[in-house]
Amino acid sequence: MKKIYVPVDNSDYSDASIDLAVEFAKKFNSQLVGSHVYAAKMHDVRFKQMEYTLPEEYQDEVELEKQRRIHDTLITMGLQLISDSYLEVMKQKCEKLEIPFEAKMPEGKHYIKLVEDIKESDYDLVIMGALGMGAVKDSLIGGVCERVIRRITTDTLVVRNLEPIQEQTGNILVGIDGSPESFHGLKTAIRLGQKFNKQVEAVGVYDPYLHYIVFNSVVNVLTERAARTFRFKEQEQLHEEVIDTGLAKIYQSHLEVARSIAKEDHDYQLKITLLDGKAYEKILQYTRKTQPWLLVIGKIGVHNEQDSDIGSTAENLLRLAPCNVLLTSQRYFPQIDVKAEETLVWTQEAMDRMEKAPPLVRGIAKTAVHRFAIERGHSVITESVIDSAMEAIMPQRASEKLTRVAKEIAEQKVLDAGDVQTYICGECGYAAHNQQPKKCPVCSSPPERFQMVDKDTIEHIAIDEGGTAEEETFDGVRLQWSEQSKKALRTVPRGYMRRNVKARIEKSARSQKIHTITNAFALQIIDDSMGEAAAVREDAPELRAMQSQSEATELQTSTNIDSPLKWTDEAIERLNLVPAGFMRNITQTRIEQRAKEANITEVTLDFAARVIEDGRSLANEVLGDYYQGKSTKETA
Repeated sequence: MKKIYVPVDNSDYSDASIDLAVEFAKKFNSQLVGSHVYAAKMHDVRFKQMEYTLPEEYQDEVELEKQRRIHDTLITMGLQLISDSYLEVMKQKCEKLEIPFEAKMPEGKHYIKLVEDIKESDYDLVIMGALGMGAVKDSLIGGVCERVIRRITTDTLVVRNLEPIQEQTGNILVGIDGSPESFHGLKTAIRLGQKFNKQVEAVGVYDPYLHYIVFNSVVNVLTERAARTFRFKEQEQLHEEVIDTGLAKIYQSHLEVARSIAKEDHDYQLKITLLDGKAYEKILQYTRKTQPWLLVIGKIGVHNEQDSDIGSTAENLLRLAPCNVLLTSQRYFPQIDVKAEETLVWTQEAMDRMEKAPPLVRGIAKTAVHRFAIERGHSVITESVIDSAMEAIMPQRASEKLTRVAKEIAEQKVLDAGDVQTYICGECGYAAHNQQPKKCPVCSSPPERFQMVDKDTIEHIAIDEGGTAEEETFDGVRLQWSEQSKKALRTVPRGYMRRNVKARIEKSARSQKIHTITNAFALQIIDDSMGEAAAVREDAPELRAMQSQSEATELQTSTNIDSPLKWTDEAIERLNLVPAGFMRNITQTRIEQRAKEANITEVTLDFAARVIEDGRSLANEVLGDYYQGKSTKETA
């Protein structure tokens, strides 16, 4: 990063950008270029538009020309002085640390001049504030910032954190979707992590719910003939048994490639995390949970065309992420993909077969086949290699699934009628049936990370929750909903939100071969789907009112707890934030167990919070114990 460009405007975000740029310059021995654009001509036009309002003595032609010259001179000089003052602050900070500095004061429309300068110059990085002087309470992103980002291809760091540099905490989170932009972002993130002594974590997101939501919506508008042609049941069967797990494995492979790049190119041990759901939503939730110092994402993603100005995931995170965001436009191709392009030969039959894949997934599928072939020493890709690659990616052969869907449905009916055991991977959520896997086919987790779903326990819980009512999904599958789970669903705002959340609940239940939906099962997905939405939307009064009432009731009725240990009031209050019922019981039990192991006789807020924040392992234990009927209340 030899040269860093910093637009300034004297706002708080501009000042934070200057401070961060100075830190970058110190770490990378960079030159800083500060720029402030002033719009003298805009004021000139506005003055001319207002001339007719001047007093009569100024309406004389000679006098009017004189006033125009005076106005133009004063405005131009004044704005230049303002620009110079803004840049002087940055200049003094650079001189103090002997950082090379250059000031620029172009005249014109702000974003246009900034874009022109960036395109004409050789800047390695742009650092600018998310908001400017015109920011108001509900502002998400400044107009200049957004317009500049859409029009440039230079990596851009958008500053949101206004805390002093020395007080800023958190690590670096980088989104990986298999695109060259995301891999370049990874390498940049690792360099920054090493320079700023920050840990780097890579996160990938795949979405197994979208097709179900779409199918659920389409079924109501297709004619009967079209519905028969589309064959919803067969389509959903194919997705549940093949495509969902295949997607998970593909995105897991992207993360494994990222880990390999970190190890081989930077000698860095990279932490990786795979999430399921809408990409921007899951990354946003994860940033709010982990509170990173910096989020690094590709400006465009794996599904975007190269002429796109910005991808939808990047745009949403640019607006909503509560941390600094680095958008990368440069590209890096992992060696395994470069090697595949250079050394592998495709037979005509294999190429023809790949062309049959939908354009949206063709690139992902080709990359997956490339990696499979390289890893196994193939030099020619034939149809049999594609078959083997698909078999490795998916739990069963995709070609067999496509041609034998009817048989699979018949077999599924037999399984549904029998006693099918489901095992859930605590790391990635993969669902296995009838036999506990020796290793997760998606994330390679060991067998002890799988938890068995006890359907009898779930059915008994549903009865205790007011009984069940049967509902039929769009493709004819019948699910039982407990009365409390239906009430929980009704707290979601009506319309598309409720339909989408319901579809996600149904999809999750079907993936786990669960036919009875309990309140706890539904709430877990409702909270996940709506909790973050309520934080950024103002149109969910029903949900907020329900949450406030629920929290008030729980706090009021749980000021004392039955425990062999002494709990501080703050610790009890923190425990009460956990949903009442089995989740709170399990959480309390775990806190007390940890306290006993540490020889602690009084549970404080700090200790309780640390145990509760042991998120993933705790969540897995809660889920496993719940499904196996081992909650504290039931075993007492």
